[in-house]
Amino acid sequence: MDINAQRGITRPSWEEYFMDIAALVARRSTCLRRAVGALIVKDKRILATGYNGAPSGIRHCGEVGCLRETMNIASGQRHELCRGIHAEQNAIIQAAYHGVCIKDAVLFCTNLPCAICTKMIINAGIKKIFYQSGYADELSAGLLAEAGIEVIQLDGA
Repeated sequence: MDINAQRGITRPSWEEYFMDIAALVARRSTCLRRAVGALIVKDKRILATGYNGAPSGIRHCGEVGCLRETMNIASGQRHELCRGIHAEQNAIIQAAYHGVCIKDAVLFCTNLPCAICTKMIINAGIKKIFYQSGYADELSAGLLAEAGIEVIQLDGA
């Protein structure tokens, strides 16, 4: 009998395990509006992580205020008007920075990617996305479907 079963512990599935880690990564977010975490995985190995916030060396919104709040910009619109970078973008950049191939990898993200992140995901060769919560960006779903990327929503936090 499995040691965890003997202790009465339910072992998480791989998907639950990686999504739990993405949720932990989201706790590093510096965004005042939404904390998002992303994890890129291949062959059950974590290749890169990312969370949303200002680029390295740039003051965080907590220090200077949220540009999007000041300008009253709705979620899912005018992504270019933000000091921050999305979690998925940070994970892809981290992999590139360290020379890690993410072709045919899986993305675990606390939110469904926006259209900008989706285009990066497609060109990076990511083949499947697991996410928890939706996102106000209709273009994203259409692009993912057209690219043949499998998208699965997981229950959870």
